[in-house]
Amino acid sequence: MANAMTDVPALVMLCVAISCSAALFVLLELLGPISGGHFNPAVSLAMLLEREIPRNEAVAYMCMQTIGGLIGVVFVHVTFGLPLLSVGVHVRTGFPVWIAEAVSTFGLIFTIFLGIRFRPNSVSAFVGVYVLSVTLFASSSFANPATTIARAFTESLAGIRPVDVLAFVFAQCLGSWLAVGLARWLTSPAGATAERR
Repeated sequence: MANAMTDVPALVMLCVAISCSAALFVLLELLGPISGGHFNPAVSLAMLLEREIPRNEAVAYMCMQTIGGLIGVVFVHVTFGLPLLSVGVHVRTGFPVWIAEAVSTFGLIFTIFLGIRFRPNSVSAFVGVYVLSVTLFASSSFANPATTIARAFTESLAGIRPVDVLAFVFAQCLGSWLAVGLARWLTSPAGATAERR
């Protein structure tokens, strides 16, 4: 829709960033109390690493998140009169975008974990604002393995070549793992003591 409204890349990105962050805020507010806000396999992985959910539940979440992403692509294609599925053609590869994906995912998980710890009633807002900013200013900010896989099935601007997906998912999982480690250290008694020095 942003591409249909304007051909100015900055305005397209602004439209995408605002719509994604606003929708995510609403979904987290309404569905967070039901599902824990598990819309992203990187979040489910982080919760598994923290032993907040069991392995079978994490796997079930990840499968359903990926299926949901694919259904979302089909729905968007239907509403815009496009083929139900197509193969992504946008080249998204190389060390800079992999690092950007790792950092974007790291920031998301770190925001969630520290938000849960210190401002649990504000996590939805924190995530919405974080997604808004990272979408506008990171060189790559999918930060979600499920949507990365789903985007391999669209030729739209949001798409990604299937061959580029695995490296993205690896970078996202790495970012999630690192965020869990740092958040765990910062909120542990040893980390809090080191922080005060």
